[in-house]
Amino acid sequence: MCEVYKIGLIGCGVVGQGVVRILQAEADEIARKTGVRLELSRVADIDSFQPKKVGVSDACITTDAADVIRDPSIQAVVELVGGTSVAKDFVLQSLQAGKDVVTANKALLAKHGREIYEAARQHGRCVQFEASCGGGIPLILPLRSGLVANRITAIFGILNGTCNYILTEMGEKGKSYTEALKEAQAAGYAELDPTLDVSGGDTAHKLAILASIAFCCDVDFERLHVEGIQQLEAQDLAAGKGLGYVCKLLGIAQQTETGLSLRVHPAFVHEGHPLATARGSFNAVSVYGNWVGHTLYYGRGAGSKPTASAVVSDIVDIAIGNAGRTFTMFNMLNDGTPKPTYAKMEELRTRFYVRIMVVDRPGVMAKITKVFGDREISLRAVTQHETANHVNNGTVSVVVVTHEAQEGQMRSALEQIAGLDVVREKPVMIRVVEEHEEYAS
Repeated sequence: MCEVYKIGLIGCGVVGQGVVRILQAEADEIARKTGVRLELSRVADIDSFQPKKVGVSDACITTDAADVIRDPSIQAVVELVGGTSVAKDFVLQSLQAGKDVVTANKALLAKHGREIYEAARQHGRCVQFEASCGGGIPLILPLRSGLVANRITAIFGILNGTCNYILTEMGEKGKSYTEALKEAQAAGYAELDPTLDVSGGDTAHKLAILASIAFCCDVDFERLHVEGIQQLEAQDLAAGKGLGYVCKLLGIAQQTETGLSLRVHPAFVHEGHPLATARGSFNAVSVYGNWVGHTLYYGRGAGSKPTASAVVSDIVDIAIGNAGRTFTMFNMLNDGTPKPTYAKMEELRTRFYVRIMVVDRPGVMAKITKVFGDREISLRAVTQHETANHVNNGTVSVVVVTHEAQEGQMRSALEQIAGLDVVREKPVMIRVVEEHEEYAS
């Protein structure tokens, strides 16, 4: 006879419906594997039709989240509302009511994690959030348990399927950003308002959570350097492809001599880089530890089924008693860790791809190379391409790839170059990221 574990669900949208379907289809299998039968007791959604679409009975449906939170028979609440206002209230109220919480809400944890974890400890409960960072890809569990013997040296991640789909279409098929975005929306990979994804914000939320655990520090979300993909053009991705590079939106957390470097931005990686083969809506995350070396996590980073799979795994972890002990024993969450020292973005050293639109006449390259030379920026390669309307406007595209240089010096150089009388547009800059040293000291 299996022990029955009762669950309440708040929010029955795309992911919530996926959770319902799994609990309906796999209840017997989960019980066979764990000895615990998961029972969905109440489902709250402001639109009562949403849970009905997946067969939830009228007796279990409510439009008031308080009905779930106050139900004394419910042992855990699953919050899938999203956002950082109402969702935060639901989580805190659930903890106060003596219930454990499962959430996929990366924005909530990135911005209010410390407060939520403190509340959980105050009320003797736990918070599980595997689905918050990688959809169906296990990332939190490896960082908290599988790699616990390691000092993590770096994380390099493709953490947003929308952006990866768009960049794949632009890089492989030459589509414009606008065309690729429309296709992503039509395919269900992008929201009607894709701002959070394409601005880099979604990736930043996930990176803040992962970095907090990996480096055992209380990361301030506001300290991340964040850039999106809206400004990218197909011609730059094509030029990069010609040089052997693939463009990805990366979330990077890296321990440096001056502190923790946390940044989200588009980057060229070599076509042989481990992350280069993650195409379409897939996510891939490289984690480097001082003993284990390079580990790679790959899979569907979003969507109803993958994300719901991670949510249910968290519910099981709570139901069998593992989650509570882990939450209590492991000192890896924001409320029990110190604030880190942050590396300054302008001190970052990396290689750069730069495209400059210039007037086609003698002496232009001398002016440009002098600006780089004055800042000790060494050029690795320089190529010139005629534009489609070269004959009409007399401009050419100059592509420069540098050796490793300092970010601050590069920004200063590009600001001066943009002001030269021979330059017709603001220069385009994309950082070039090398594969991290596997056993970096």
